[in-house]
Amino acid sequence: MTEIQIERLGHQGDGIAQGPVFAPLTLPGETVSGTLEGTRLTDVRIVSPSDDRVKPPCRHYKSCGGCQLQHASDAFVATWKVDVVKQALAAQGLEAEFRPIVTSPPKSRRRAVFSARRTKKGALAGFHARASDVVIEIPNCQLLHPDVMPALDVARALAEIGTSRKGEISVTATLSEGGLDIAVSGGKPLDGSLFDLLAQQTERWKLARLTWGDEVVAMCAPATQSFGAAKVVPPPGSFLQATHSGEAALLAAVKEAVGDQGKSGVDLFAGCGTFTLPLAEAAQMHAVEGLRDMLTALDAGWRHAEGLKKITTETRDLFRYPLIAEDLKFDFAVIDPPRAGAEAQTAELAKSNIPVIAFVSCNPVTFARDAVCLVGSGYRLDWVQVVDQFRWSSHIELVARFSAA
Repeated sequence: MTEIQIERLGHQGDGIAQGPVFAPLTLPGETVSGTLEGTRLTDVRIVSPSDDRVKPPCRHYKSCGGCQLQHASDAFVATWKVDVVKQALAAQGLEAEFRPIVTSPPKSRRRAVFSARRTKKGALAGFHARASDVVIEIPNCQLLHPDVMPALDVARALAEIGTSRKGEISVTATLSEGGLDIAVSGGKPLDGSLFDLLAQQTERWKLARLTWGDEVVAMCAPATQSFGAAKVVPPPGSFLQATHSGEAALLAAVKEAVGDQGKSGVDLFAGCGTFTLPLAEAAQMHAVEGLRDMLTALDAGWRHAEGLKKITTETRDLFRYPLIAEDLKFDFAVIDPPRAGAEAQTAELAKSNIPVIAFVSCNPVTFARDAVCLVGSGYRLDWVQVVDQFRWSSHIELVARFSAA
């Protein structure tokens, strides 16, 4: 057995000792022992626990890979997540005012991706175990909204219907206003008999929508999401903020950042309109997104809503073809890129004359890289709001306000 002292947490939530040696489910200051396999400690035992160690609220925690930080107190996790962002900024020579973190409550996740496979006696569905392809069932999950939990039964049934014994399907379950919106990938080819069976089951399970691969099998009710005054039916399996409270916190920060800056705004990486549609209550908006079907859903939502100002849309790959500075003639900008950040688009924003930029990010490292580009071009980083809507995970989201100096 090897005994080590944990010095810090890595960005994936593992404890790190000198070496480095990585030890899952440990906390800074703890003395732990285990079997050293390369740079990883397995069969970890806590010799001297941290004062921040708590009893995990979920009985599946030790085996399930869905959460990484249930063994840490809420206060520790909140401080750690803010510090991760501070350290990323400091590595680029930046500082900022930080607002208090906003954390989503337990049992609030409205979207999950389950793994499901057949067994000798039926099927099982849940999340993968840590660093494994083993599927762990999670009937008492403390993360998911109660109305999402029935999707586990659906996923098991779908595995029995639509997979081989060696196959595994991925089942994306999203809670919509019309009920569960289910999108499946990795299943058998959709022939006529399977289509008919799935259509019958969709009605029996009272699903809002069931999608198999790229094809919508059946829709019993619109899989609607509300963005401000607009109701949108997103494409199957498309991106959605993980919790209602997290989305509300991000939107509130974006609204505060842009304030009453003017009559026109641009939303870059707009998706289905999470920010575009609520902001259109006060300003004309131009929504730019790489996926046409998401913008089609956004546009339909706007056209059926009342009281919104004009929204225009543009399908554009912002990684390869960013909106250039000369075309950024708006009073404010909102940008919400994926984890890779938005290096090319940020460079154009930095050359523009937009007075205010609300920057939403799910990756502190790429955010800091993009932030230093803006600051180096004369923008001021006014404040950062960290939002923890992926509770008990190492995932971090934030909104930052940049203003022209």
